[in-house]
Amino acid sequence: MSNSSISPVQAVIFDWAGTIVDFGSFAPTSIFVEAFKKEYDFDLTLGEAREPMGLGKWDHIQAVGRLPSVNTRWIERFGQPMGTQDIDKIYQTFMPLQKAKVADHAAPIPHALDVVQALKDKKIKIGSCSGYPRQVMDILVTAASDYGYQPDCVVATDDLAQGGRPAPFMALKNVIELGVSDVRTCIKVDDAAPGIDEGHNAGMWTVGLLLSGNEAGLTLQQYLDADEATLQAGRDKARAKLGKSKPHYLIDTIADFPEVVADIERRLLAGERP
Repeated sequence: MSNSSISPVQAVIFDWAGTIVDFGSFAPTSIFVEAFKKEYDFDLTLGEAREPMGLGKWDHIQAVGRLPSVNTRWIERFGQPMGTQDIDKIYQTFMPLQKAKVADHAAPIPHALDVVQALKDKKIKIGSCSGYPRQVMDILVTAASDYGYQPDCVVATDDLAQGGRPAPFMALKNVIELGVSDVRTCIKVDDAAPGIDEGHNAGMWTVGLLLSGNEAGLTLQQYLDADEATLQAGRDKARAKLGKSKPHYLIDTIADFPEVVADIERRLLAGERP
């Protein structure tokens, strides 16, 4: 990052799972699979559970039900497409499971704490938002704090009546709470397409993460053990999904973020805007 003591970047707004904590974004996806199984004895693949990641959790369940592969099996099993009542039941099953297990996935992604501290040292404010509802976020925030991650602002998907991603409202709530004067000096960092779209819709710089998040779907150990061919396959898979949202930058993990901040600082000082 730039050596200047005062950065032209006012704030960075991070997603949570797959971005700062929970390498591979396993907390929400594995529990979606479990909730479908527990409530309806319906087998969902991890890939299907991952497909709409980034949305609020009720909307996520609805989107999973609309996937052609899931919809076909659901109709074969139950005689009609998944309805609102079904989504409500799965959501009610999902919530206690998520609350019980989210703290188990609160460990920071490697280098995340150092990167965040370096931003704070430059007086850049740290915002955050998530597809998790508030009752889950409160548990995750406490658990992450025990590891040393303490953002300046936390917005959950149900904190606002206007709805979640890809709408810009959670990101803009961060802007208001953090006292940011210009959204064009903010960076939104996410591992899922709806979160990148959120950043665009809020008028911010956007950064997508290829290997630490939902799309590559690697565990931390798989990532650490992977050869270059495996990593490249993960990058290609994630880039195919995230690239459609046209992020300004795509990087492997949060460890690569300082170089992005330095480049955005340079571009801002040169008069560029997102």
